[in-house]
Amino acid sequence: MSKKVLSTAQGAPVGDNQNSQTAGRYGPVLMQDVHLLEKLAHFNRERIPERVVHAKGAGAFGYLEITEDLSDLTKALPFSKAGERTPCLLRFSTVGGESGSGDAERDPRGFALKFYTPEGNWDIVGNNTPVFFIRDPLKFPDFIHTQKRHPATHCKDATMMWDFWSHSPESVHQVTILFSDRGTPKSYRHMNGYGSHTFAMVNAEGNRVWVKFHFKTKAGIENFTAEEATAMVGNDPDHATRDLFDTIKDGGTAEWEVQIQVMTEDEASTYRFDPFDVTKVWPHSDYPCRTIGKLVLDRNPKNYFAEIEQAAFAPSNMIPGIEPSPDKMLQGRLFAYADAHRYRLGANFAQITVNCPYMAREAANHQRDGAMYDGAAEDAPNYEPNSFDNVHEAPEHNPTPLAVSGSTGTQARDYAQDDFSQAGDLYRLMSPEEQDRLISNLAGSFDGVENEGIKARAVCNFFRADREYGTRLAEAIGVDLSAYNG
Repeated sequence: MSKKVLSTAQGAPVGDNQNSQTAGRYGPVLMQDVHLLEKLAHFNRERIPERVVHAKGAGAFGYLEITEDLSDLTKALPFSKAGERTPCLLRFSTVGGESGSGDAERDPRGFALKFYTPEGNWDIVGNNTPVFFIRDPLKFPDFIHTQKRHPATHCKDATMMWDFWSHSPESVHQVTILFSDRGTPKSYRHMNGYGSHTFAMVNAEGNRVWVKFHFKTKAGIENFTAEEATAMVGNDPDHATRDLFDTIKDGGTAEWEVQIQVMTEDEASTYRFDPFDVTKVWPHSDYPCRTIGKLVLDRNPKNYFAEIEQAAFAPSNMIPGIEPSPDKMLQGRLFAYADAHRYRLGANFAQITVNCPYMAREAANHQRDGAMYDGAAEDAPNYEPNSFDNVHEAPEHNPTPLAVSGSTGTQARDYAQDDFSQAGDLYRLMSPEEQDRLISNLAGSFDGVENEGIKARAVCNFFRADREYGTRLAEAIGVDLSAYNG
């Protein structure tokens, strides 16, 4: 291996990287030691703000391979023909914990995909659960605050968490999943992923269908018990990160079957519940999953910070043939995610290599300047329309029209809300042993909740999902349901 001369960031050779410059052997350090100052200044700025949610994560690169032509459903290039491969990045994460938290903690797991296509980057930013805690983005900051630290004690607080959930009955379905065995997956390879939201697929003729994306692990579902998860957090808080990296380093892969559910617009308009409500699943008996390909991870990042920590995923990153739905949570995320990246990484975060749409033709826009601007546009104009750069619009890629009606205002969907049936169905699907562990995990999460009204209100939500479910939880945490009037 040829030797390289150590240099400063400006390329100047460094003669001594062991001793700073001083005034005499025992004198003070000199301000003229620009190499020392550069190292200290850079060190002070090496960290960027961690993600508000999904701070702890791991990731790898691979590809999406489609096994059947889906051009009848969408003009999106990844689905244009059987055998088509699209390079991708997948970042896994825990949701509520900080960057140093344990991989095995009870938490949903983020499942964020970035596909690099010739028509731009397409992101699916989902979880390992098909539903979410809330259906309206207005409640999202409040929800996340309850999962973080108390503003006075700076400790995690079960009272905050259960106070919010007890006031938000739509959370019962996701909470049931979270405190089941699926709340502590054995590794990132041993869990499913879901787009969670409803998306639109639009074909070349402009016809639209609604879809949900599912990624079913080929390694099989494996979970820790609560006791095993607690032990793993203490023994190796990075176990899932290590497992993913080592598996690929040793020549293995992590793989998922890619499946979709499809609903027509006519079916959506008459379905028995709001098909765009992210707190609910589409029953497979009504809309079976259709396997359309596979997702394979086979390459580790070369530098975690550059390729994983700086990776910026946003549901607003879409390509022709993939469009949003009226899902209110998705609509809110279309703004929130990209805005978070502008704060965390800077206005030019899309120019960072891992976020760059490198498979697409050269990006053509009129955004200039700002922190870390790479100058690639040179002297091209920063306004449009103009007489110089020949950048033109593509009307064929306008969003597909979606008819809307009604008065503006803050309003709930006009469906009769049923926040409990699917949670009850899930409880009844569990084996007796799984039900036992669910009740035990839920009961343990109430430790520190002394407000009897919060406990009773929460229990009543589970009781509405399933009488036995609520009764068992009430007994486990000492709530007398007959005495509760709220």
